[in-house]
Amino acid sequence: MGERCRAALRVLVLQAAWALAGGQVRYSVPEEAEAGTVVGRLAQDLGLEAGEAEARRLRLVAQGRRASVEVSGASGALLVSSRLDREELCGKSAPCALRLEVLVERPLRVFHVELEVTDINDNAPIFPAARKNLSIAELTTLPGSRFPLEGASDADIGSNAQLSYTLSPSEYFSLDLQKSNERNLVPELVLTKSLDRETIPVHRLVLTASDGGRPSLTGTMELVITVVDVNDNAPQFNQSVYKVQLPENAAVGTLVGRVNATDADEGINSEITFAATSFVPPSGRDVISVNPETGEIHLTGVLDFEEVSVFDFRIEARDHGTPPLSGHCSVELQVLDVNDNAPEVRVTSLSVPVSEDAAVGTVVALLSVSDRDSGANGRVRCWVWPASPFGLEATFAGSYSLVLREALDRERVSEYEVEVRAEDGGAPALRASRGLRVPVSDVNDNAPAFAQAVYTVLARENNAAGAELARLWARDPDEAGNGRVSYSVWEGGAAAASSSWSSWSSWSGAAGGGWRPASSYVSVDAESGRLWALQPLDYEELQVLQFEVRAVDAGEPPLCGNATVQLFVLDENDNAPALLPPAGSAPEAGGAAAEAARAAQAAGGSVSASDTLWAWAAWGAPAGQVVAKIRAVDADSGYNAWLRYELWEPRGKGPFRVGLYSGEVSTARALDEADGPRHRLLIVVRDHGEPARSATATLSVSLVEAAEAALAAAAGSSSSSSSRAAPGADAGAGAAGAATNVWLVVAICAVSSLFLLAVVLYGASRWAPRAAVLSGPGPTTLVCASEVGSWSYSQRHSRSLCVADGAAKSDLMVFSPNFPPPPPGAAPKDTQPEPSALLGTVSGASLVHFSVPSHPPSG
Repeated sequence: MGERCRAALRVLVLQAAWALAGGQVRYSVPEEAEAGTVVGRLAQDLGLEAGEAEARRLRLVAQGRRASVEVSGASGALLVSSRLDREELCGKSAPCALRLEVLVERPLRVFHVELEVTDINDNAPIFPAARKNLSIAELTTLPGSRFPLEGASDADIGSNAQLSYTLSPSEYFSLDLQKSNERNLVPELVLTKSLDRETIPVHRLVLTASDGGRPSLTGTMELVITVVDVNDNAPQFNQSVYKVQLPENAAVGTLVGRVNATDADEGINSEITFAATSFVPPSGRDVISVNPETGEIHLTGVLDFEEVSVFDFRIEARDHGTPPLSGHCSVELQVLDVNDNAPEVRVTSLSVPVSEDAAVGTVVALLSVSDRDSGANGRVRCWVWPASPFGLEATFAGSYSLVLREALDRERVSEYEVEVRAEDGGAPALRASRGLRVPVSDVNDNAPAFAQAVYTVLARENNAAGAELARLWARDPDEAGNGRVSYSVWEGGAAAASSSWSSWSSWSGAAGGGWRPASSYVSVDAESGRLWALQPLDYEELQVLQFEVRAVDAGEPPLCGNATVQLFVLDENDNAPALLPPAGSAPEAGGAAAEAARAAQAAGGSVSASDTLWAWAAWGAPAGQVVAKIRAVDADSGYNAWLRYELWEPRGKGPFRVGLYSGEVSTARALDEADGPRHRLLIVVRDHGEPARSATATLSVSLVEAAEAALAAAAGSSSSSSSRAAPGADAGAGAAGAATNVWLVVAICAVSSLFLLAVVLYGASRWAPRAAVLSGPGPTTLVCASEVGSWSYSQRHSRSLCVADGAAKSDLMVFSPNFPPPPPGAAPKDTQPEPSALLGTVSGASLVHFSVPSHPPSG
């Protein structure tokens, strides 16, 4: 630096000497010299002595512009007072000379001083702008294309202002300098390689300008080269295949997904519109839509996994360039199954009805079970309800057989309502069921069965032929022909009646009947089971008819069942009392009386004895002495056969009276001669039936002396001996009659009690659901005998009592007068009959109805 200053001072001195020689002082100073720098010894150069400059007031005269120099008053030197900037003072002018006037006084004198400011390289090149923006189209701008650039400027001059340019490295651009004139160089940007905006959209280069100073200063300008887009790129999706899953119960409007496509171009060339195409299956257009602006995929319809499980379609992304370019991607929408389908149960084959004798394992129906869902949602479990008598057997996947697991009985269950239930494995599980109606066809496996094993039927005698006696019913639980029952009388019959009347008739010479089949008495309707009477029944001929009725169905083979019918004939008062011959008379007389009684019965009136009975009484006989005994019998039974004796003539207080139930004619008082020798008594024998029937007997009583009466009695005794009667038969008969009356009273009481019980049971039977009245076993009942004879109750075994609908009464009266006439020659001894002869037994399982009169007989 010192070297340079000294060189500069030498130059200044030389210039000052030259200036003095020419009358003008010239100085040179570099710009940017520091303040205080001595430009020159102005006083000395002006020829002033030391100290004279201050004395003569050496100074610069101010001019228009600031000189940035001053004169030192002490030394007279010209000094730099402020910054000197050549570019500011002179700009680009060269040389840069400042003209100064120096004034000195005593004497006043003006000197001209010229100060040249020399340039130094203190200014770097400057570009018009720090950044230069260029736009170059891609592809269409060919290599070699030139783009002029505005050069830099340098405020310095000379070599300091000589500029050179360089460009930052780039494979796409180079710099070429062109001379616009001799002094200026114009830089040009040359394209060396085609541009691709999608590769490098913006190129940033630096253009550097360097001046010729030492050291060289530089200036830079940034070149921003924007590659202008052309539509040379189609839109590109970030995925070539989109896979989306959505449950089938997703709601309409659900966002399925979003596709993303980009276009490497820009501007309108990069604006993209989306569209869905190529749906497989085509129905996808109805359930899927794509937002053309955003690429969002929305659900517009209802999904059904069972119809379509996967939708495949393509989405096109098209830009708005000219011409427009497009890109594509594939979308696979997989529909996820949810348990929205219940199992389906279908009957593929049904074999009904099923025979009730079908073997276990018989296939009744073939079923197909399916579920449109998949996976666990489509796995189905099946069962049958109720669990018996049918079951399910799996044949193969989804197919089942409904088979018979237990034996069937149509009579117990004629039709089954079977429900096949199915449940899938979803959560929650869905269920379905299918009902099957399985009728059971009948086979003839049941025989007809009567409601009772034994029927007891009560029928009144003298019924009309064709009258309905009872209605039998057998149940066959089979159906149609197998359950159609026909009835018939199978076997049974009755023998001749053996009542006391018939015994007496046989004793008197009447012939007894033989065995007759039941079919001659009754008939049963084959269809209805009604029991009819083929002829009027006669209690005196037939008391009990026992037979079997068979019920046969129409099946193959036919089956049958039997029931026993016990027909009891109820007695009617259709027989009038019949007078028996007096004790000791011939049997033929009794036969004649019996024939008279039958004739009276046929005529419906009373029976009068054709012969007068004779008796003898001794004068003076005391009161109560038995004179005679009227003997009568009634073929009926019970009350209808219970006889009473009344003295019809003479009326009033006569010497004789008749026992009401014994028939004994005795003296009412002691007989005397005033009573007359002969008395005619008219005695009426009447039963207790309704209406009552009667017979009359005429008794002629002769009053004789005691000796004659004894002779008459002796004659009667001898007659009785010849007829197999023991001595004292009259007295025995009288004693037996008295004992019989006692038993008869007891029997009446028992009969009355049983009648009340029978009325109650009959009333209950009338209101029962069926016509038959069922009774259980009852206690043994004994019917006692009265004075007039013993009454035996016929043995009856019965489980039910059947009464015809039209019957007015339902009482059973089976009394049999056990008073046979004594055999010929029997002694009139007072004998007490054995209880077995007076009492009849009743089995423990019998039901008996008795009928008693409304008012018990008096006496």
